[in-house]
Amino acid sequence: MSPKAKTKALKVTLIKSVIGYKENQKRTVRALGLRRMNQSVIHPDRPEIRGMIRTVEHLVAVEEVESNETA
Repeated sequence: MSPKAKTKALKVTLIKSVIGYKENQKRTVRALGLRRMNQSVIHPDRPEIRGMIRTVEHLVAVEEVESNETA
């Protein structure tokens, strides 16, 4: 892979509060790196991340983006 190869990534944004939801959902949102409303993080498009998103799909918005991978 060349140093400037484009890879798929997922931009995850917390759009709904975790207050009142199950503890495992709160922990999943936290594990995704989200701490407050409207905060966005970018993760690589991997099955593990997609599974975490599926657990809290009612709390987050997801969009596909391209990222530069320099590894």
